[in-house]
Amino acid sequence: MPRKQKITSFLWFEKEAGEAAKFYTSIFKGSKIRDSLTLRNTPSGTVEVVTIELLGQEFTLMSAGPLFRFNEAISFVIGCSTQREIDYYWKKLSADPKAEQCGWLKDKYGLSWQIVPTTLQKMLQDKDSRKVERVTEAFSKMKKLDIATLKKAYKGP
Repeated sequence: MPRKQKITSFLWFEKEAGEAAKFYTSIFKGSKIRDSLTLRNTPSGTVEVVTIELLGQEFTLMSAGPLFRFNEAISFVIGCSTQREIDYYWKKLSADPKAEQCGWLKDKYGLSWQIVPTTLQKMLQDKDSRKVERVTEAFSKMKKLDIATLKKAYKGP
C-alpha cells in the first residue's frame, strides 16, 4: 500500500510492536493497522514491522530487540479542545505517574506524549506578558493540564 505522507514517524520497540499497534489504534478513534510484516534472518533476528494510522497520521512500529529505548527527547503532542478529551487521553496513555509533568506523560512502552489544550498556544502567544507569566506559572505546577485553571490564570485577578 503506498504511503500517504512524505515523513513517517518510525518507532523502535524491543518486542512489542504488534501489541503497541493494537493498543494505540484502540485509543485513537478511526485509527487502524494498515499492514504488518515479519522479516527473518536480519542482524536483529526476526523483526516485526507494523504500519498504523492514528487520526490520519502514519506511524511505523518495529520490534527489533533491546538496542534502543525511547526517551523524553521525542514526544507526540495531542491537541485537545475539551477537558473531557484531555482526561480521556490521559487515562488511556499515562502509565508512569513519576514521569507526569506540565501535560507530559509516558505510556506503558516508555513513549512520551503531551496532552495539551488547543487554547494553550493562543494563551502563551498573548502580547500581555503578565497573562503569559500567569499561565506559565499555572501549568508548571500541574501534571495533567486543567483548562479551567489555565483560563482562570489567563484572565487574572
